[in-house]
Amino acid sequence: MHATREQIEGGLLGLLVGDALGVPYEFHEPGCLPARRRIEMVPPSGFRRSYSHVPAGTWSDDGAQALCLFVSLRECRGWDARDFAGRLLDWYRRGYLAVDGRVFDVGIQTAAALDRLVEGVAPLEAGLAGERNNGNGSLMRTLPLALLHGGDEASLVRIAHEQSRITHAHPRSQVCCALYALWALAELRRDTTPWELAVQTLRLLYKGNSVFGGELGVVLEDANPPTGTGYVVDCLRSARQACFGAGYEEILRSAVAFGHDTDTTACVAGGIAGIRHGVNGIPSRWLLALRGRKILDPLLARL
Repeated sequence: MHATREQIEGGLLGLLVGDALGVPYEFHEPGCLPARRRIEMVPPSGFRRSYSHVPAGTWSDDGAQALCLFVSLRECRGWDARDFAGRLLDWYRRGYLAVDGRVFDVGIQTAAALDRLVEGVAPLEAGLAGERNNGNGSLMRTLPLALLHGGDEASLVRIAHEQSRITHAHPRSQVCCALYALWALAELRRDTTPWELAVQTLRLLYKGNSVFGGELGVVLEDANPPTGTGYVVDCLRSARQACFGAGYEEILRSAVAFGHDTDTTACVAGGIAGIRHGVNGIPSRWLLALRGRKILDPLLARL
């Protein structure tokens, strides 16, 4: 299955707009956020926004890393772990695909893994693998795998695992990336129950694998309410909860309203919402406010 140009553009823009929308609200408790209807690229007057030195409408590490993966897949005509790792390092050290060439909001686990790459550790061995290393830093960049995938579900799951391992190697993080990629693929196919289909597919693919099957159980059986934190399971579940909204704008405001890691929750939810509702479903004022068009427009033109 190959995504259409419109679906790819909707997914990418949905992801980037969501990331940029969430940046000013990051780290805030939900009770400290503006009323949901007032969540905009430029927060209301008097709100103490995060990253006050970063202009509104700027995507963060989430968007930049997703674009690194997107460009790598396009240039290599498929998955190449070494090429992708090299682009991540270019972003980390030189601001490649970052708006204004400025890198900010780098996750602790991601930075540690990229430092290991600099030291010569192989890409698929660089990620941290402890249970406490299950941040959402690999989940947030996963979407391009689904947007550009032309193979079967098993190969999509394999490369979702591998792209996670570069920075987040614990099986739980790999499972979340695989589940999100399959969810996005089902959205691209316009399936009526995309999440459920993704879960069913992953259960079949993990059959007989006690490690990944067990971690999928951890993800699906988590009974805690979604709270928008940086924990990879909570991030995925928060994005899914937000995606029950009726349209792109409602979904994104719901994602930000969780508080905490607002840019990543909105990035993950925004990619799904962008596929589902298309570019025309994204508010024009948010599209106009999105910065970095000199980076993005040439990529979109090549679709």
